[in-house]
Amino acid sequence: MAAFETFPNRHPGRDYTIVHTCPEFTAVCPKTGQPDFGTIRITYVPDRLCVELKSLKLYLFAFRDRGIFYEDVTNVILDDLVEALAPRRMTVEGDFRVRGGISTVVEASYEEKRRRGRAR
Repeated sequence: MAAFETFPNRHPGRDYTIVHTCPEFTAVCPKTGQPDFGTIRITYVPDRLCVELKSLKLYLFAFRDRGIFYEDVTNVILDDLVEALAPRRMTVEGDFRVRGGISTVVEASYEEKRRRGRAR
């Protein structure tokens, strides 16, 4: 998979939310080999780093030929971004198009443990 480029958060003393939406996400169903289409929405509160958008786009496009279930891809994206950015909070939502009469939404979340319950 592609590596993420990052840049310093210029406002680390403030909680603010960044939302990135990729409405053209594609992967491959590992059971049928059929293409899966969906929207990936990444919402996070940065700590020291933010993700650079071109590297995020290339990372997401790398799933295009990869056989992976909806539940797995949503969690893999979350894990990879958390590892690269160490955000305060992050949610990845995969909203996958109808196939066989069923649409699926998968949401995976992360919250930095050391900040829980701590006054800001």
